[in-house]
Amino acid sequence: MNRKGFTLVEIMIVVAIIALLAAIAIPNLLQARMTANTAAAKANVRSLSTAAETYSVANNGAYPELGVIGPPATGLTKFISSAPAYCNVAAGVQGYIYACTLTDGGYIIEAKPVTFNTTGTVTYTATTGGVLTPL
Repeated sequence: MNRKGFTLVEIMIVVAIIALLAAIAIPNLLQARMTANTAAAKANVRSLSTAAETYSVANNGAYPELGVIGPPATGLTKFISSAPAYCNVAAGVQGYIYACTLTDGGYIIEAKPVTFNTTGTVTYTATTGGVLTPL
């Protein structure tokens, strides 16, 4: 009898090798995703802060306010069109939830991880003057 094909032992060895490779690769992929989320959050907070500072320069030192009418961060849309997509959106963007507190006297922009140690590990806060601090 001349049969062609794989034996059960050979198939089990191949499955074990694939499982071993997956066990090595998946944590690295998750770490890379978390690092990317953190870098994006930092860049987004900086961009929103720069937009608020630019607004202030263009409006004689007055910062944008969250008006009663219109979506949050309407005043920033002239300088960064994606501001309403980030500020005070409960669903989160790229693993972070952004909170924008805009008043005539200044602002606080904060990015918190949706799930700490899964989507990110650092909370970033930018305050009036463009000071970015990681927490």
